[in-house]
Amino acid sequence: MKLGVLDQSPISEGDTAAGAIAETLALAQACDRLGYHRYWLAEHHNAVGLAGSAPEILIARVAGLTRHMRIGAGGVMVNHYSALKVAECFRMLETLYPGRIDLGLGRAPGSDRPTARALSPTGAVLDIAGFEGRVGAVLDFLADAPRDDGVRAEPRGPGLPEVWMLGASDRTAGIAARLGLPFCFAHFITERQGPEIMAAYRRDFQASHPGRTPRSALAVFAIAANSDAEAERLAMSRDLWLLRLQTGLPGPVPSPDAAATAAARFTPPQAAVVRAARRRLVAGAGPAVAARLRTLAQQHVTGAKPRAVKPFRCSVV
Repeated sequence: MKLGVLDQSPISEGDTAAGAIAETLALAQACDRLGYHRYWLAEHHNAVGLAGSAPEILIARVAGLTRHMRIGAGGVMVNHYSALKVAECFRMLETLYPGRIDLGLGRAPGSDRPTARALSPTGAVLDIAGFEGRVGAVLDFLADAPRDDGVRAEPRGPGLPEVWMLGASDRTAGIAARLGLPFCFAHFITERQGPEIMAAYRRDFQASHPGRTPRSALAVFAIAANSDAEAERLAMSRDLWLLRLQTGLPGPVPSPDAAATAAARFTPPQAAVVRAARRRLVAGAGPAVAARLRTLAQQHVTGAKPRAVKPFRCSVV
């Protein structure tokens, strides 16, 4: 099992966005020394507690500070951008750091609806069919597919970024299967039907090139510490941050001490929100976390029966 990091560049209470980015750079260098395989940067907009609004720029910086890991976007929210611009950004990154760049494509807006409309050239939010069409256009530009207008994505070099589909639903998994792309399931967003969705992705996979086979990854929120008690203390920060986010009070990530104080005053509905979010969390001492991650990997890669999910419907004719 290969390990990677999906970094949202969280801003701690009392810190700044610059401090959060500095922590991202330090963490990436540490992971590179420790032998991690991938390091992905997330995309969020108008998010008070997250500093990662431009993964393309952070990728360039992180790749320049590391030597071994693959560096990529987890992911680019292609709803917001032209296919040509996405393809050219990642062709440029691949030219700068050949053989090390991943392009993860996501459908979620990474923002609220007004921000999503402000990001889009037309102000429109794509439906599932429009999203699949946009992804297909990115792939065509990366592959130098012939166009009537002669437009091509530059710069062109010997290699291409590795493209992944990111998502937490059968619809995004279905797009990955139809287009022959690797798929990363966002367990940290929802754990529902994860094994079944991954099994159906493998079942319905259509190789876009001879010899290609389905490849999958799992994005899990995990906290490993020297003891279960310390992991529980750290997890409280996430509890309070998510609670505030889901009740319309976004902000920086609170300290464990502030979170523990707040937890003692949770109302029953607030405690229920926290318990629901905890189902997506793996936390504890190192060996226990490692064992749980191995179990999750096995469940999502080999443990589910495809018939538990209906065949994916084609969204684009």
